[in-house]
Amino acid sequence: MYGQQKRNIIHKSSTAYEQDHSDQRDELAPFHLDRPLSKPTHWTFVVAPDPPHRTPIAGPIPGVQINARIAEDPQGQARILIRLPDNWNGRLVVAGAPGTRSKFNGDFAWSDYVVQKGYAYVAQNKGTLNLRATTAADPTACRLNPALGKDTFVHFYDDDPGMPFTRWAPFMAEAARLGRAAVQIHYGRDAQYTYAVGTSNGGYQVRRAVETYPELFDGGVDWEGTFVDADMPNLLSTLPPAILNYPAYAASGFDPDSKAAKNIRAAGYPPDLITIQGGQPTSLWRVHYLQFWEVTMCQWQKRLDPAYDTYGAGVGNYVYVNRLSVSNVGENLADFRTTGRIRRPLITVAGTMDALLPIDANGRAYARRVAAVAREEAGKASPAYRLYEVQNGNHIETFKVTFPQLEFIQPHALQAFDLLVGAIENQAELPPSQCIPCGGTIAKNPAQPGHCTNLLVAGVIQGLCGRREHLSAASIYEGLGDATKERWNAPGF
Repeated sequence: MYGQQKRNIIHKSSTAYEQDHSDQRDELAPFHLDRPLSKPTHWTFVVAPDPPHRTPIAGPIPGVQINARIAEDPQGQARILIRLPDNWNGRLVVAGAPGTRSKFNGDFAWSDYVVQKGYAYVAQNKGTLNLRATTAADPTACRLNPALGKDTFVHFYDDDPGMPFTRWAPFMAEAARLGRAAVQIHYGRDAQYTYAVGTSNGGYQVRRAVETYPELFDGGVDWEGTFVDADMPNLLSTLPPAILNYPAYAASGFDPDSKAAKNIRAAGYPPDLITIQGGQPTSLWRVHYLQFWEVTMCQWQKRLDPAYDTYGAGVGNYVYVNRLSVSNVGENLADFRTTGRIRRPLITVAGTMDALLPIDANGRAYARRVAAVAREEAGKASPAYRLYEVQNGNHIETFKVTFPQLEFIQPHALQAFDLLVGAIENQAELPPSQCIPCGGTIAKNPAQPGHCTNLLVAGVIQGLCGRREHLSAASIYEGLGDATKERWNAPGF
């Protein structure tokens, strides 16, 4: 994509660091892994559990860290991170980037685990910086949070001209090329195997890697990857109903039997969770409404259907099928769709309680696409594909702090990585697609093959999966005092 000249530039910058506007790191090469490889900033919290549950650092692991930019990127925003441990095992891991996050966002989730095992590691930022503060006058402005007021807007760099989402897959491939060049130069030999890993939009990058670049990758693990297709379901069809119905659901006192709640679940979303913290109720749907639903919808709509009047017509009133005949949104989605035509082994790990990328519209939708392609190509050898569903797993690992009924996905994603390596390098048989029960692990003979029957195992405030004392929204509400009920029913809660 960028040629040998750029690889030389990247290699020469191994002792330099370029601020990429979307992280707060100041480490320089060489690195010395005797602690987590990232500082605990907002940008690294997104896909990793809270500190006590992250990958432990067993001991010092010295090596070289390369922090660089891709000099020939037309937009000047592409960033690359390469880590080369001294105890290299001859293998390379290439990480996708979630959301619009930086190249460091996979540190807690992936890098700390694989670098300790001796893997070289390379990550990228999909060729885009994250965001900056702006005002409502900016035509690409997105409101950050519905509760923060009318003046809290951000500008996503990947909504700028020349920054189509079609860049995401090529940058994953270029990271692999740069990583391979770096290990060959540093160690004097080629990587024996190259694996793709990633979370959320980074999981999308993994899918496209094994679909499109089999010459660069031997297999991949996608954790909660985004399903992209011009046909429904897609983000532009599932987010608006949730955004539209949430205020009425909150006004109902979080009644799970309200019409608004039923409309949200009908759009594919998992059940809501209610918990009490500091004497006040908190809803899983509420935190997604405030932090993710609207701003994500705005970001994608601005990129893929810019003619739509975001805040005049309203993001909750966006009807994807109606926009197909009046805009190019369908073609724009088709340009970077996930095809399901995998050419290397792939594992998807997805949570049943994902309230940003609901499992039916994302993890299971992609599994259906892979199965459909396999049927079309009956008689041909197909790479292995597995979907491991994490019962009670959510898109945001740290939400388990507030909602202890949730289950961490990271341990299962890391187990899936080790299983993939065993299958590729030692011809071990991958366990079948399955529901990983709350508190369980990926099993050779699962009790529940295929999909999880229940998206939510009746939760427990103590967070012990499998217990049956379920506290519904209605039962919690009835137990509240009048003053708390009044706050609960206040507009905007």
